[in-house]
Amino acid sequence: MAGGNQSTVTVFILSGLTQKPALQLPLFLFFLATYVVTMVGNVGMITLIGLSSHLHTPMYYFLSSLSLIDFCHSTVITPKMLVNFVAEKNIISYPECMIQLYFFLLFVISECHMLAAMSYDRYVAICNPLLYKATMSYKLCSWLVVGVYIIGLIGATVHTVCMLKVVFCKADTINHYFCDLFPLLELSCSSTYVNEVVVLCFSAFNILVPTMAILSSYTFIVVNILSIRSAKGRSKAFSTCSSHISAVGLFFGSTAFMYLQPSSVSSMEQGKVSSVFYTIIVPMMNPLIYSLRNKDVKLALKNILIRKPCL
Repeated sequence: MAGGNQSTVTVFILSGLTQKPALQLPLFLFFLATYVVTMVGNVGMITLIGLSSHLHTPMYYFLSSLSLIDFCHSTVITPKMLVNFVAEKNIISYPECMIQLYFFLLFVISECHMLAAMSYDRYVAICNPLLYKATMSYKLCSWLVVGVYIIGLIGATVHTVCMLKVVFCKADTINHYFCDLFPLLELSCSSTYVNEVVVLCFSAFNILVPTMAILSSYTFIVVNILSIRSAKGRSKAFSTCSSHISAVGLFFGSTAFMYLQPSSVSSMEQGKVSSVFYTIIVPMMNPLIYSLRNKDVKLALKNILIRKPCL
Protein backbone atom coordinates (compact mmCIF):
# COMPACT_ATOMS: atom_id res chain seq x y z
CA MET A 1 0.00 0.00 0.00
CA ALA A 2 1.31 3.42 -0.88
CA GLY A 3 2.03 5.32 2.27
CA GLY A 4 -0.44 8.04 3.10
CA ASN A 5 -2.65 7.32 0.10
CA GLN A 6 -4.65 4.29 1.37
CA SER A 7 -4.13 2.75 -2.04
CA THR A 8 -3.84 -0.94 -2.90
CA VAL A 9 -1.80 -0.08 -6.00
CA THR A 10 1.91 0.05 -5.20
CA VAL A 11 3.26 0.00 -8.76
CA PHE A 12 2.03 1.21 -12.14
CA ILE A 13 2.72 -0.04 -15.66
CA LEU A 14 3.35 2.62 -18.30
CA SER A 15 1.76 1.50 -21.58
CA GLY A 16 4.00 3.75 -23.68
CA LEU A 17 3.38 5.34 -27.07
CA THR A 18 2.52 2.19 -28.99
CA GLN A 19 2.10 -1.54 -28.49
CA LYS A 20 3.15 -2.45 -32.05
CA PRO A 21 6.38 -4.55 -31.89
CA ALA A 22 7.56 -3.39 -35.33
CA LEU A 23 7.69 0.23 -34.13
CA GLN A 24 9.54 -0.36 -30.86
CA LEU A 25 13.12 -0.31 -32.18
CA PRO A 26 12.67 2.59 -34.66
CA LEU A 27 10.97 4.69 -31.99
CA PHE A 28 13.65 3.80 -29.43
CA LEU A 29 16.41 4.92 -31.80
CA PHE A 30 14.53 8.08 -32.77
CA PHE A 31 13.85 9.21 -29.21
CA LEU A 32 17.34 8.21 -28.05
CA ALA A 33 18.81 10.42 -30.79
CA THR A 34 16.36 13.18 -29.84
CA TYR A 35 17.41 12.96 -26.18
CA VAL A 36 21.12 13.11 -27.06
CA VAL A 37 20.54 16.18 -29.27
CA THR A 38 18.48 17.76 -26.46
CA MET A 39 21.20 17.22 -23.87
CA VAL A 40 24.01 18.44 -26.14
CA GLY A 41 22.00 21.42 -27.37
CA ASN A 42 20.85 22.70 -23.99
CA VAL A 43 24.10 22.02 -22.11
CA GLY A 44 25.95 23.57 -25.04
CA MET A 45 23.75 26.66 -24.96
CA ILE A 46 24.25 27.14 -21.21
CA THR A 47 28.02 26.66 -21.57
CA LEU A 48 28.27 28.97 -24.58
CA ILE A 49 26.38 31.78 -22.82
CA GLY A 50 28.50 31.32 -19.71
CA LEU A 51 31.79 31.48 -21.61
CA SER A 52 30.90 34.32 -24.01
CA SER A 53 31.07 37.70 -22.31
CA HIS A 54 29.15 39.50 -25.05
CA LEU A 55 26.19 37.15 -24.39
CA HIS A 56 25.96 38.27 -20.75
CA THR A 57 22.77 40.24 -21.38
CA PRO A 58 19.21 39.83 -20.05
CA MET A 59 18.05 38.10 -23.25
CA TYR A 60 20.67 35.36 -22.95
CA TYR A 61 20.29 35.17 -19.18
CA PHE A 62 16.66 34.15 -19.76
CA LEU A 63 17.71 31.85 -22.61
CA SER A 64 20.20 30.00 -20.41
CA SER A 65 17.45 29.60 -17.77
CA LEU A 66 15.12 28.23 -20.47
CA SER A 67 17.83 25.77 -21.56
CA LEU A 68 18.22 24.58 -17.96
CA ILE A 69 14.46 24.02 -17.71
CA ASP A 70 14.44 22.11 -21.02
CA PHE A 71 17.40 19.98 -19.90
CA CYS A 72 15.66 19.02 -16.64
CA HIS A 73 12.25 18.65 -18.29
CA SER A 74 13.53 16.18 -20.88
CA THR A 75 15.55 14.21 -18.31
CA VAL A 76 12.48 13.72 -16.12
CA ILE A 77 10.52 12.14 -19.01
CA THR A 78 12.68 10.65 -21.77
CA PRO A 79 14.91 8.05 -19.98
CA LYS A 80 11.90 6.29 -18.46
CA MET A 81 10.14 6.48 -21.82
CA LEU A 82 13.07 4.76 -23.55
CA VAL A 83 12.80 1.85 -21.13
CA ASN A 84 9.29 1.20 -22.46
CA PHE A 85 10.67 0.38 -25.92
CA VAL A 86 13.12 -2.29 -24.70
CA ALA A 87 11.39 -3.75 -21.61
CA GLU A 88 8.49 -6.16 -21.67
CA LYS A 89 6.76 -4.11 -18.96
CA ASN A 90 7.75 -0.57 -18.03
CA ILE A 91 7.07 -0.60 -14.30
CA ILE A 92 7.18 2.49 -12.11
CA SER A 93 6.51 2.45 -8.37
CA TYR A 94 3.88 4.67 -6.79
CA PRO A 95 6.46 6.99 -5.10
CA GLU A 96 8.51 7.22 -8.30
CA CYS A 97 5.37 8.06 -10.25
CA MET A 98 4.45 10.87 -7.88
CA ILE A 99 8.03 12.21 -7.98
CA GLN A 100 8.03 12.14 -11.78
CA LEU A 101 4.66 13.91 -11.84
CA TYR A 102 5.93 16.59 -9.45
CA PHE A 103 9.08 17.44 -11.37
CA PHE A 104 7.34 17.24 -14.74
CA LEU A 105 4.78 19.81 -13.55
CA LEU A 106 7.49 21.97 -11.99
CA PHE A 107 9.39 22.30 -15.25
CA VAL A 108 6.45 22.52 -17.64
CA ILE A 109 4.83 25.31 -15.58
CA SER A 110 8.18 27.10 -15.24
CA GLU A 111 8.65 26.99 -19.01
CA CYS A 112 5.26 28.65 -19.56
CA HIS A 113 6.21 31.63 -17.41
CA MET A 114 9.84 31.77 -18.58
CA LEU A 115 8.61 32.28 -22.15
CA ALA A 116 6.39 35.11 -20.86
CA ALA A 117 9.37 36.73 -19.10
CA MET A 118 11.36 36.47 -22.33
CA SER A 119 8.58 38.21 -24.25
CA TYR A 120 8.67 41.10 -21.76
CA ASP A 121 12.42 41.35 -22.31
CA ARG A 122 11.86 41.61 -26.08
CA TYR A 123 9.14 44.24 -25.53
CA VAL A 124 11.49 46.46 -23.52
CA ALA A 125 14.36 45.94 -25.98
CA ILE A 126 12.32 46.97 -29.03
CA CYS A 127 9.84 49.49 -27.61
CA ASN A 128 12.14 51.20 -25.07
CA PRO A 129 15.69 50.56 -26.31
CA LEU A 130 17.16 53.64 -24.61
CA LEU A 131 15.88 52.47 -21.22
CA TYR A 132 16.64 48.79 -21.81
CA LYS A 133 19.73 48.49 -19.60
CA ALA A 134 18.14 50.49 -16.80
CA THR A 135 14.82 48.62 -16.95
CA MET A 136 16.16 45.09 -17.40
CA SER A 137 18.62 45.29 -14.54
CA TYR A 138 20.33 42.21 -13.12
CA LYS A 139 18.14 42.50 -10.01
CA LEU A 140 14.90 42.56 -12.02
CA CYS A 141 16.00 39.65 -14.22
CA SER A 142 16.93 37.62 -11.16
CA TRP A 143 13.58 38.29 -9.51
CA LEU A 144 11.73 37.34 -12.71
CA VAL A 145 13.57 34.02 -12.88
CA VAL A 146 13.00 33.37 -9.15
CA GLY A 147 9.32 34.22 -9.62
CA VAL A 148 9.06 31.74 -12.51
CA TYR A 149 10.40 28.92 -10.33
CA ILE A 150 8.18 29.90 -7.38
CA ILE A 151 5.08 29.68 -9.59
CA GLY A 152 6.30 26.31 -10.86
CA LEU A 153 6.86 25.02 -7.32
CA ILE A 154 3.43 26.17 -6.16
CA GLY A 155 1.64 24.62 -9.13
CA ALA A 156 3.52 21.32 -8.93
CA THR A 157 2.94 21.08 -5.17
CA VAL A 158 -0.81 21.72 -5.39
CA HIS A 159 -1.33 19.22 -8.21
CA THR A 160 0.77 16.52 -6.54
CA VAL A 161 -0.89 16.94 -3.13
CA CYS A 162 -4.30 16.59 -4.79
CA MET A 163 -3.10 13.49 -6.64
CA LEU A 164 -1.85 11.93 -3.38
CA LYS A 165 -5.44 12.00 -2.13
CA VAL A 166 -6.71 9.99 -5.09
CA VAL A 167 -7.36 6.28 -4.38
CA PHE A 168 -5.99 3.74 -6.89
CA CYS A 169 -7.40 0.32 -6.06
CA LYS A 170 -7.97 -1.60 -9.30
CA ALA A 171 -6.34 -0.75 -12.62
CA ASP A 172 -2.59 -0.22 -12.59
CA THR A 173 -1.79 0.43 -16.28
CA ILE A 174 -1.28 4.10 -17.13
CA ASN A 175 -2.25 4.77 -20.72
CA HIS A 176 0.74 7.04 -21.31
CA TYR A 177 4.54 7.02 -21.45
CA PHE A 178 4.91 8.97 -18.18
CA CYS A 179 2.91 9.83 -15.07
CA ASP A 180 0.70 12.68 -16.21
CA LEU A 181 -2.40 14.14 -14.60
CA PHE A 182 -5.27 12.94 -16.80
CA PRO A 183 -3.96 9.37 -17.38
CA LEU A 184 -3.59 8.95 -13.61
CA LEU A 185 -7.05 10.34 -12.91
CA GLU A 186 -8.52 7.77 -15.31
CA LEU A 187 -7.38 5.02 -12.91
CA SER A 188 -9.00 6.55 -9.83
CA CYS A 189 -11.47 4.62 -7.70
CA SER A 190 -12.51 7.82 -5.94
CA SER A 191 -14.06 11.07 -7.11
CA THR A 192 -11.75 13.18 -9.28
CA TYR A 193 -13.99 16.26 -9.49
CA VAL A 194 -11.74 18.40 -7.27
CA ASN A 195 -8.66 17.28 -9.17
CA GLU A 196 -10.17 18.13 -12.55
CA VAL A 197 -11.28 21.56 -11.32
CA VAL A 198 -7.76 22.20 -9.98
CA VAL A 199 -6.23 21.06 -13.29
CA LEU A 200 -8.48 23.32 -15.35
CA CYS A 201 -8.01 26.34 -13.06
CA PHE A 202 -4.24 26.04 -12.80
CA SER A 203 -3.90 25.19 -16.49
CA ALA A 204 -5.93 28.25 -17.38
CA PHE A 205 -3.66 30.40 -15.22
CA ASN A 206 -0.39 28.81 -16.35
CA ILE A 207 -1.30 28.80 -20.05
CA LEU A 208 -3.69 31.71 -20.57
CA VAL A 209 -1.92 34.28 -18.36
CA PRO A 210 1.51 33.81 -20.00
CA THR A 211 -0.20 33.69 -23.41
CA MET A 212 -1.97 37.00 -22.75
CA ALA A 213 1.29 38.53 -21.51
CA ILE A 214 3.07 37.34 -24.65
CA LEU A 215 0.28 38.56 -26.96
CA SER A 216 0.23 41.96 -25.23
CA SER A 217 4.01 42.29 -25.54
CA TYR A 218 3.98 41.38 -29.21
CA THR A 219 1.05 43.67 -29.95
CA PHE A 220 3.13 46.62 -28.75
CA ILE A 221 6.20 45.22 -30.53
CA VAL A 222 4.39 44.93 -33.89
CA VAL A 223 2.94 48.44 -33.57
CA ASN A 224 6.41 49.76 -32.78
CA ILE A 225 8.03 47.87 -35.66
CA LEU A 226 5.45 49.07 -38.17
CA SER A 227 6.27 52.65 -37.20
CA ILE A 228 9.91 52.14 -38.23
CA ARG A 229 10.43 53.77 -41.61
CA SER A 230 13.47 51.80 -42.66
CA ALA A 231 12.74 48.38 -44.19
CA LYS A 232 16.11 47.17 -42.90
CA GLY A 233 15.23 48.35 -39.40
CA ARG A 234 11.88 46.56 -39.49
CA SER A 235 13.52 43.36 -40.72
CA LYS A 236 16.14 43.50 -37.96
CA ALA A 237 13.49 44.07 -35.29
CA PHE A 238 11.37 41.18 -36.54
CA SER A 239 14.38 38.88 -36.67
CA THR A 240 15.08 39.42 -32.96
CA CYS A 241 11.59 38.10 -32.14
CA SER A 242 11.15 35.32 -34.69
CA SER A 243 12.94 32.65 -32.64
CA HIS A 244 10.89 33.38 -29.54
CA ILE A 245 7.63 33.40 -31.51
CA SER A 246 8.47 29.96 -32.96
CA ALA A 247 9.23 28.51 -29.51
CA VAL A 248 6.07 30.00 -28.01
CA GLY A 249 3.78 28.71 -30.76
CA LEU A 250 5.09 25.15 -30.57
CA PHE A 251 5.03 24.92 -26.77
CA PHE A 252 1.73 26.64 -25.95
CA GLY A 253 -0.12 25.04 -28.85
CA SER A 254 0.62 21.52 -27.64
CA THR A 255 0.08 22.19 -23.92
CA ALA A 256 -3.23 23.98 -24.49
CA PHE A 257 -4.50 21.04 -26.55
CA MET A 258 -3.70 18.64 -23.70
CA TYR A 259 -4.84 20.55 -20.62
CA LEU A 260 -7.49 23.11 -21.53
CA GLN A 261 -10.27 20.58 -21.93
CA PRO A 262 -11.99 18.12 -19.57
CA SER A 263 -10.62 14.57 -19.52
CA SER A 264 -14.00 13.29 -20.74
CA VAL A 265 -13.58 15.29 -23.96
CA SER A 266 -9.90 14.70 -24.68
CA SER A 267 -8.60 11.59 -26.43
CA MET A 268 -5.67 10.03 -24.62
CA GLU A 269 -4.14 8.82 -27.89
CA GLN A 270 -4.22 12.38 -29.23
CA GLY A 271 -2.91 13.54 -25.87
CA LYS A 272 0.13 11.28 -26.23
CA VAL A 273 1.01 12.87 -29.56
CA SER A 274 0.53 16.35 -28.11
CA SER A 275 2.65 15.43 -25.09
CA VAL A 276 5.52 14.31 -27.33
CA PHE A 277 5.80 17.87 -28.62
CA TYR A 278 6.09 19.71 -25.29
CA THR A 279 8.02 17.02 -23.37
CA ILE A 280 10.48 15.86 -26.05
CA ILE A 281 10.40 17.88 -29.28
CA VAL A 282 10.27 21.40 -27.77
CA PRO A 283 13.26 20.87 -25.40
CA MET A 284 15.24 19.66 -28.44
CA MET A 285 14.07 22.42 -30.77
CA ASN A 286 14.59 25.43 -28.49
CA PRO A 287 18.41 25.51 -28.59
CA LEU A 288 18.31 24.83 -32.34
CA ILE A 289 15.80 27.62 -32.95
CA TYR A 290 17.73 30.15 -30.89
CA SER A 291 21.14 29.21 -32.31
CA LEU A 292 20.40 28.73 -36.00
CA ARG A 293 18.49 32.02 -36.23
CA ASN A 294 20.75 34.12 -34.02
CA LYS A 295 23.88 35.84 -35.31
CA ASP A 296 25.25 36.53 -31.82
CA VAL A 297 25.07 32.86 -30.85
CA LYS A 298 26.69 31.82 -34.13
CA LEU A 299 29.49 34.33 -33.60
CA ALA A 300 30.04 33.19 -30.01
CA LEU A 301 30.16 29.55 -31.11
CA LYS A 302 32.63 30.39 -33.89
CA ASN A 303 34.86 32.26 -31.45
CA ILE A 304 34.78 29.38 -28.97
CA LEU A 305 35.58 26.80 -31.65
CA ILE A 306 38.57 28.75 -32.97
CA ARG A 307 39.57 29.62 -29.38
CA LYS A 308 39.40 33.36 -29.81
CA PRO A 309 38.16 35.40 -26.85
CA CYS A 310 34.83 37.16 -27.35
CA LEU A 311 35.26 40.88 -26.97
